[in-house]
Amino acid sequence: MKYALIGCGRISTNHIKAALNNKLTIVAVCDILPECMENLLSKHDLEKDESIKRYEDYKQMIAEVKPELVSIATESGVHAEIALYCIEQGIHVIIEKPMAMSMRDANEIIKRSEEMGVKVCACHQNRFNVAIQKMRNALEEGRFGRLSHGSIHVRWNRNQDYYTQAPWRGTWAQDGGCLMNQCIHGIDLLRWTFGDEVEEVYGQTRQQFHDYLEAEDIGMAIVKFKNGAIATIEGTTNVYPKNLEETLYVFGEKGTVKIGGTSTNNIDVWDFSDENEDDEKNKGLKEATSNVYGNGHTSLFADVIDAIQTDRKPYIDAVAGKNALEMILAIYKSQKTGQPVKLPLDDFASIDMMGEF
Repeated sequence: MKYALIGCGRISTNHIKAALNNKLTIVAVCDILPECMENLLSKHDLEKDESIKRYEDYKQMIAEVKPELVSIATESGVHAEIALYCIEQGIHVIIEKPMAMSMRDANEIIKRSEEMGVKVCACHQNRFNVAIQKMRNALEEGRFGRLSHGSIHVRWNRNQDYYTQAPWRGTWAQDGGCLMNQCIHGIDLLRWTFGDEVEEVYGQTRQQFHDYLEAEDIGMAIVKFKNGAIATIEGTTNVYPKNLEETLYVFGEKGTVKIGGTSTNNIDVWDFSDENEDDEKNKGLKEATSNVYGNGHTSLFADVIDAIQTDRKPYIDAVAGKNALEMILAIYKSQKTGQPVKLPLDDFASIDMMGEF
């Protein structure tokens, strides 16, 4: 399968690694900065591979190499624009988070991909973490019983050096704040775990220590789910001096699970009333990762390839991407209005927060 990558920044190495692990034919990479392409390819010993073409214009790339699958790893503000162009060309797409920056664009991606018969995957790779999959299996088997409540805590650090590497970071038009960029994976896991159907969100955000940005560096929210469960969200880049944890708690009438580590990759607590042999193996499970992005990209790519070949929806489809985005935009809208926000959210965009701080 002919594969191309658009955007060769911080996360792109995980995409190339996943493409190689899945034996995709990498036909091209694209970035407006040639040095980013060269740095990425050299990192994977591909700099001398003449079969991989380099482009600074993604439309030219698509016209000339005609990839079957593209992943989009540019700044967030152009994800939707590039995705919609690829969809119009009949190309299957993996979109880095967030899938879009507005509800309107997210809905358009879903609509157009269905009309064109194109597979779209939102890159929420932490769903493939071993610990998360174990929890999900227990959930689907009904082992938790009725869900009571839960929480996600993303307690990370991002300093000024991180933001000055790329001027689009922390802007409302191209990035959003810590909730949209760093915490969206955890927020996706929380919503997915508690049944996806959300009734209401009430949130507060602040800009405490990053006054050189437009957006928030701390966000907190309470979520009411339609199944009666409630949950809290805490996301921040203000933790001194380095990333502390990304932790998901799930509390049910017959089970309690705490998934921790720097990116929800360890099982810290695993207790069920109907304990079995496998439960002992799950207690204390740790999945080694080389960075906070985890190992999920390879599994995510494998799933998308299979979805294309068997003509089914990807495990993490465009609707999943919209759901995660909707949660964050609801928190933003709640901060702006000072009121709880009912879902579904009709139309709201990150740029509606301009001037908030």
